[in-house]
Amino acid sequence: MPQKKKGYSLDTFRHSLAHVMALAMIRLYGKVLFGVGPTIEDGFYYDVSIEKLGKAGIPLEDLPKIEKEMRQIIKEGLAFKKQIITLKEAKEIFRKLGQKYKLELLKDLEKYGTTKENQKSKIKNQKLKSKIKKVKTVSIYQTGEFIDLCRGPHVKNTKDLPVSFKLTKVSGAYWRGDEKNPMLQRVTGVAFISDKELKDYLYRLEEAEKRDHRILGQKLDLFHLDDNLGPGLILWHPKGATLKRIIENYALDEYLKNGYQLVNTPHLAKLQLWNTSGHTGFYRESMFPAIHLKDINPEEKDDYQIKPMNCPFHILIYKNQIRSYKDLPLRYTELGTVYRYERSGTLHGLARVRGFTQDDAHIWCTLEQLDDEIKRLIKFSFKILKHFGFTNFDVYLSTRPDKYVGKLSNWQKATKALEKSLKKEKVKYQFDKGGGVFYGPKIDIKLKDALGRSWQCTTIQIDFNLPERFEMFYIDKKGKKQQPIMIHRALLGSIERFMAVLIEHYAGEFPFWLAPVQVEILPVLEKNTQASQKIKQELENKGFRVELNSSNETLSKRIREAEMQKIPYTLVVGDKEEKNKKITVRKRGKGDLGTMELEKFLGMVHKETVIPAKAGI
Repeated sequence: MPQKKKGYSLDTFRHSLAHVMALAMIRLYGKVLFGVGPTIEDGFYYDVSIEKLGKAGIPLEDLPKIEKEMRQIIKEGLAFKKQIITLKEAKEIFRKLGQKYKLELLKDLEKYGTTKENQKSKIKNQKLKSKIKKVKTVSIYQTGEFIDLCRGPHVKNTKDLPVSFKLTKVSGAYWRGDEKNPMLQRVTGVAFISDKELKDYLYRLEEAEKRDHRILGQKLDLFHLDDNLGPGLILWHPKGATLKRIIENYALDEYLKNGYQLVNTPHLAKLQLWNTSGHTGFYRESMFPAIHLKDINPEEKDDYQIKPMNCPFHILIYKNQIRSYKDLPLRYTELGTVYRYERSGTLHGLARVRGFTQDDAHIWCTLEQLDDEIKRLIKFSFKILKHFGFTNFDVYLSTRPDKYVGKLSNWQKATKALEKSLKKEKVKYQFDKGGGVFYGPKIDIKLKDALGRSWQCTTIQIDFNLPERFEMFYIDKKGKKQQPIMIHRALLGSIERFMAVLIEHYAGEFPFWLAPVQVEILPVLEKNTQASQKIKQELENKGFRVELNSSNETLSKRIREAEMQKIPYTLVVGDKEEKNKKITVRKRGKGDLGTMELEKFLGMVHKETVIPAKAGI
């Protein structure tokens, strides 16, 4: 995609369009309170509060009206006028305009300086406070009646802007992302250099809506979320539970064939375990509150914690006996359900939940074995993901964050080991600076679905920290104690999120080997039910997942229902089929394949039971 036109970057166009949208809203609604209006991956947004509209805010049907006004502003050829002014002058301007959110931003600039780190941490350390870069001046931009506190850059004139944009949605957004703050309205738009790029994007957007796993999950009777249960907690229906079991069984079988040993652990443990692991110090905000048993029984002394991760449990199994260098590498795997506190506003169907299952694994090895283990994991990860039909990936090497534990030298060793393995396997990757977890660097493999969207699934993390905190060791060849290196590995990641990806990737049309129901049998008349039952039994005996629909609905309606349920094959059994000991076969997306013997049908679908189908749009 071309990134520049008329000497401006696409980001500059999008940023300028956010200002034009702000001006359009002033013209249409009068008094508007503005939050922030940055660019995003495909466009821009502005968080606003409009007094005239009250709590109801901007209705979705107003977006074309705002867009029309934006196009009028572009035609007018208004200048983007930049001024550098003092903080005092800026405060006076935004005070007169009644822009309380801009005044809050100015107050923070004055108090905490300009860097994102300072703004985020709201510096408390006195030594750091003394090093704050004081803000004396700020820049403002004016376009027509709209004045904004902004760094820029912008185009010189609204006539420089492309017309390839569209406003797409209105949503709620807490001011500064904090649910304790007022709720604003976020008006979002997309923008591209050419009309073709915009058209392609809107097509993908429309296609994404059709593939939304939350909608398909209901239509295909896979799962639902229930207010009586609580947000972010999934109720799996029979078909969804079957799909989940197919995925888990396949993955687990592959892990066991590749040198992993199966373990199983409880859902909670003493709080002290999480103190030892460091989770209470570095991960507390994502953990549910501790359980105080003394509130139930005063004789109980220990507090308990529902688990956010499986790692400490696997470490306790390792430590249950003395390990030799001959035991390493030691690989434990578990389909372990964990619970993490996620803010209600961030929850999203299966993709972001509070209770989920991980295909978790932990590996302990020597320093000499580390390179081979990482290379082995990279190869294995791609093999599994490709079996599910994914062929395109974005790979990231995530390095040390600001908040971390362990020795700097160990971090450097671990990062070099990951990078070395990626290069040896000729994997293209990008650096995600500061994106590592608090205990170590990691490789993240983001798979791309049929629409080209990236999803985080696989993660491979090196950890020098937990072996040290838990005083883990093995006996080397000389009979001395040595600390093992620990690798955390989740290949599919959250099974729930992976299922969201699969549903949207295939638009619910799962390949034969994954489909919760592979074959639907339809007796034409009630008298054909017994023969249909025999076919169903024969298919089930051969391991197929089969349903029989003998309802009183017409045959054509039952065929349509099977198509709506995206079942791969439908077998029709009538008088003629029963007499000739045959079946009439219909295939999803292709229609009637004709009448054939059951054995021929079995031969036809045999390959589909082992080879994944390709997905596309």
